[in-house]
Amino acid sequence: MTTQQSKLVNLSSSYHYMQLPREVIVGRGVLKRITELFKRLNLTGTALILAGKTSYEIAGEKVRNLLAQSGIPVDTFLVKEVTSKEILMVEKQIKSWKPCVVIAVGGGTKIDAAKLSSSNQGVPFISIPTTLSHDGIASPLASVKGSHQPYSIMAQAPLSIIADINIIAQSPWHSVISGCGDVISKYTSVKDWWLAHSEKEEYYGDYAASLALMSTKLVTEKASMIKPGKHDGLRILLEALISCGVAMSIAGSSRPCSGSEHLFSHALDIINSPHAMHGEQCGVGSIIAAYLHNSNWKRIKYTLKRIGAPTTAKELGVKRRDVIKALRMAPKIRPERYTILHKLDLNNEGYEKAAKITGVIE
Repeated sequence: MTTQQSKLVNLSSSYHYMQLPREVIVGRGVLKRITELFKRLNLTGTALILAGKTSYEIAGEKVRNLLAQSGIPVDTFLVKEVTSKEILMVEKQIKSWKPCVVIAVGGGTKIDAAKLSSSNQGVPFISIPTTLSHDGIASPLASVKGSHQPYSIMAQAPLSIIADINIIAQSPWHSVISGCGDVISKYTSVKDWWLAHSEKEEYYGDYAASLALMSTKLVTEKASMIKPGKHDGLRILLEALISCGVAMSIAGSSRPCSGSEHLFSHALDIINSPHAMHGEQCGVGSIIAAYLHNSNWKRIKYTLKRIGAPTTAKELGVKRRDVIKALRMAPKIRPERYTILHKLDLNNEGYEKAAKITGVIE
């Protein structure tokens, strides 16, 4: 993280920095609009496409051909995973190719790789998602495997987003379920944020919180529409995920979209159980967090079931004891991020009771 980025992360409650996408293009067949987007944004020079092997075949190659046909020199870098080593390799390519923009084509990991490497090199990036697994599509935050921080760090928001429903519809349905879990979990993220505001006088942004909650409400109410083959349902989820990313940009942090349920997911990753996707883990964590907040955890569980998302440890593929261990570990991951887990600081028996009552464990 650069010195400038570090300053942005630690801003006082009286001031924070907002960075929002300049253009968002959503719909069926919109990938072809990449060339006109370049013209509107006055992007001149070369471009660097960052993609995975599969995402390049699905969309990256088409983006490259469209840009090349319009006279824009394009280079491609295939990313396997988001590690510190891989980020440094991408940055080396950026320094060598000197693109005017980096184009991320893929799921969360590829977008995170572009987001962080471009930010470190002072180059804007365009987000072209091929899956809807989590809210990194539009957020200014990125996660890196092998980092000393298991949670997201500040990078930069995309200059623009092109989300083609036809391409996204080709992604595994498993990733859509994960995206739904991530959006639904904002219900407890906002509750934790308000708790930190009321008890620790932490900055709380009503607009950012409302935007995150609106996304949760929309996906909850329209859950029956989010089914395989239903493009309207995919668009609802896509726009909700983009709104969550914008909420984080407005808040100046991940606060409206990441609370105790996300810390629970990060803890499961550290325990290294054979686990599910991030959004699925957040969904289950949100069930327990809502119970601890004395809130409507049953509605969260019901909605997750409607979309086919996991609601139990068994469905996540984790052991009973690892759920308890993750709940105990979660507050220690980010001691400064006050949540219901920090407030209650329960012992094993307390967390076991919560997990049993909510049906997460038997």
